[in-house]
Amino acid sequence: MLLNAVVVSVIVMSVLSLLRVNVMFAILIAAGVAGVMEGLTLSETTNMLISGMGGQANTALSYILLGIFAVMISYSEITGFLVKKLVKVLKGKRSIMLLTIAGVACLSQNVVPIHIAFIPILIPPLLHLFDKMKVDRRSVATALTFGLKAPYIMIPAGFGLIFHGIIADEMKASGMEIPLSSVTYAMLIPGLGMIVGLLFSIFITYRSDRELPVGNQEVINEIAASVEDDLSFTYRHVLTIVSIIAALIVQLLTDSLVLGALTGIILLVIFAVVPFKGGEKVVNEGVTMMGMIAFVMLIASGYATILKETGAVEDLVQSASGILGDNKLIIAFIMLLIGLLITMGIGSSFGTIPIIAALFVPICAAVGFSPLATAALIGTAGALGDAGSPASDSTLGPTAGLNADGKHHHIWDTCVPTFMHYNIPLIIFGMLAAMVL
Repeated sequence: MLLNAVVVSVIVMSVLSLLRVNVMFAILIAAGVAGVMEGLTLSETTNMLISGMGGQANTALSYILLGIFAVMISYSEITGFLVKKLVKVLKGKRSIMLLTIAGVACLSQNVVPIHIAFIPILIPPLLHLFDKMKVDRRSVATALTFGLKAPYIMIPAGFGLIFHGIIADEMKASGMEIPLSSVTYAMLIPGLGMIVGLLFSIFITYRSDRELPVGNQEVINEIAASVEDDLSFTYRHVLTIVSIIAALIVQLLTDSLVLGALTGIILLVIFAVVPFKGGEKVVNEGVTMMGMIAFVMLIASGYATILKETGAVEDLVQSASGILGDNKLIIAFIMLLIGLLITMGIGSSFGTIPIIAALFVPICAAVGFSPLATAALIGTAGALGDAGSPASDSTLGPTAGLNADGKHHHIWDTCVPTFMHYNIPLIIFGMLAAMVL
């Protein structure tokens, strides 16, 4: 079992990723290892990987268009207006402020699907307020990570629609069909674990005051001043809100994030919120923001194809079934640990699902897990590690905002707190979901 192509290639991929090798190259190398171990030449392995990349084409295109849409929304300066209002309303209200930040982050995943693009705009101007209120920035990091993760786990809109769609599609590709609505139902219990982790962080772990040494305050003063300069609600903000609402309506009516994002992009151009002549710059920035994630998902889909088509997964299932026995609780725990290992290495829940589904579906079917329980295990295993991974957007984004003045450590102030508060509850609630569904 330990010399199985799946096990060896996943270990190679995870080690390379943890050694800070670019995730895209880590997956490509792991795919090559898997193919060669199964008797394919490198040329045959490459061709099989490319043929399998089309499985996530819709998801990749959605990410690219959402990146462009996010840049266009930030171009309207509506987020700066939001920051100005938040500073006035939330002074002196620590818990409410943290919950509000988590709520705003949640909106960035579905209602206004701009992902991490809001953090560099929203957070740096608030750093002076955090220090004045002696807020522990680790609690802010956990609030932001909650908003970046919980919505796609629980809500089938925006990035959640993509995530749930990938689970359903990859389960079907591996021989187990499940409706999209059932995936949403299956992920509610793991999502509750995220809520428990957030509340524990805000009201128990980081409720005490924390003073930080003086950092690069000039940077913060410049950012704060730029936010406060003559920012008022204008017709451009109204048109931006109209475009966002239209994009959301189209997405919900068509179940297509591509059509929703396109609607928002087209309206922002028609309304002249974004100058037509500046379109090329906006597109380039959007592709820069989301392009890597899109390619990771494409390559991960090709990698999963190699694992399935060569029979490596079937061999692993046969070996694992004899070792794991029939104790579903132990099997669920081990599978979630495997998901944690893979996602910690890759740093992308979305890119991990095709790999995990190819491995989990046959094992779940062999031991008698229902489609709902299987979806819960796959979704939870994919989400595990996204919080806490040094390579994840869910940790890189919060650090980018909180470290604007050089006083926030990526590993100890973002990765460790988010790992502790979200991965532990996800494992517990994921196992619970697997046993009751």
